[in-house]
Amino acid sequence: MLIKVFGSAVFGVEATTITVEVNIDKGIGYHLVGLPDNAIKESSYRIAAALQNNGYKLPGKKITINMAPADLRKEGSAYDLTLALGILAASSQIKGENISDYLIMGELSLDGGLQPIKGALPIAIKAREEGYKGFILPIQNAKEAAIVDNLEVYGVDNIKEVIDFFDGSGQLEQTIVDTREEFYKELDNPEFDFADVKGQESIKRCMEIAAAGGHNIILVGPPGSGKTMISKRLPSILPPMSLQEALETTKIHSVVGRIKENVGLMAQRPFRSPHHTISDVALVGGGAYPQPGEISLSHNGVLFLDELPEFKRSVLEVMRQPLEDREVTISRAKFTVTYPSSFMLVASMNPSPGGYFNDPDAPVTSSPAEMQRYLSKISGPLLDRIDIHIEVTPVPFDKLSEERRGESSVEIRKRVIKARDIQTNRFSELKNIHYNAQMGVKQIRKYCELDTASKELLKTAMERLNLSARAYDRILKVSRTIADLEGSESIQGDHISEAIQYRSLDRDGWLG
Repeated sequence: MLIKVFGSAVFGVEATTITVEVNIDKGIGYHLVGLPDNAIKESSYRIAAALQNNGYKLPGKKITINMAPADLRKEGSAYDLTLALGILAASSQIKGENISDYLIMGELSLDGGLQPIKGALPIAIKAREEGYKGFILPIQNAKEAAIVDNLEVYGVDNIKEVIDFFDGSGQLEQTIVDTREEFYKELDNPEFDFADVKGQESIKRCMEIAAAGGHNIILVGPPGSGKTMISKRLPSILPPMSLQEALETTKIHSVVGRIKENVGLMAQRPFRSPHHTISDVALVGGGAYPQPGEISLSHNGVLFLDELPEFKRSVLEVMRQPLEDREVTISRAKFTVTYPSSFMLVASMNPSPGGYFNDPDAPVTSSPAEMQRYLSKISGPLLDRIDIHIEVTPVPFDKLSEERRGESSVEIRKRVIKARDIQTNRFSELKNIHYNAQMGVKQIRKYCELDTASKELLKTAMERLNLSARAYDRILKVSRTIADLEGSESIQGDHISEAIQYRSLDRDGWLG
């Protein structure tokens, strides 16, 4: 008897439906075809034990299973439940009249319990697109899949529940999630607050500008000056994700299995802080079976690279293209996957190997030549792609000992949201541009027009600092953001002046 059951494979952040054809005939043997990997080939042992421990058995006949399309490689243990139900239906141990109405996925334990799977959200989206009545999966992933509307989602603990459901002797409880309620309930609970930061008003101002325009930023300063502390608080002043951004972000984290158990939609912007020993593949994504890297896991959030010069040069250079294109494409001989990577880059670094500026009173001093050599580990093209460069100086004792708390993240965030709203209206007719940092050359020319005085000011700065054409565009983008924060329709000279100050690493004599 031939039965068709449906599962799904995830490539990139999109799912592809897999048809599992189970045929039981005279003879003996178990044949699994359709490019399964070792985890799927080993499923026969898990299925046999799970069925036996629940009062069923593998039929002692010739079982042929084809996973179509047969030329697409399948991987992982999430097909156990799909295969097991196909075998039971094909051997008439359960009724299988409506089994093809459901998409079924889950990894089996030997007692028939179900283990969580990866990629539940993109699979659920695909199931809805292709008109399946429902999606049966492990209960740990049910809330994640249930954020997709117009699809019945059933979370189950054990294979016996699914068997009883198709036999008509039991019912499955549908998981229902109010997506909007799930999204909004977590919005205003920042873990870190700018009110904890003593002094450093100029750095807070830079962070506000960076958050308002989505600009990349690098902080340069000695140890203990607050670079990491301030960077960790950046997500607390970023505007809330839209529902669409939350779905995109959840989808990527779902693919790599990073969604917390019993959590549906990710409402907080991601903050990723990889160690400097990370490889280039781990950063941008890839591998034999491509997976998203840290830059994609940071999509719609913040990627924080602490001690930037300690990262391998090859690792930093592979970020150039994703920083410009806001997506990364990984190509293999048989397929190509594209992961979104629209993130804010926040980097921090010491000005020298010893950690201090060229200061004779510093605990460890470095010569200007040593400092220059250390800084040269960061390539010019990468620095060009960072909009804001700022020097961070140590906080004096009188500031540290102040009882007065600084301005809270909630207050700063209000101004950031107001500036972002201006940008949202400005770019409302453009599909892929939502804030100033995403502007291309055409938008810069249209929205960053300068008066004569501002042009002269910028011209002088370009000539004295020997800035590149890319740096010129970055200054205009940052100026536009500063103007938006002030509610100004046009860019003024003081906006240009402030933006120029945030190109510290472009200055010949910045070392002092």
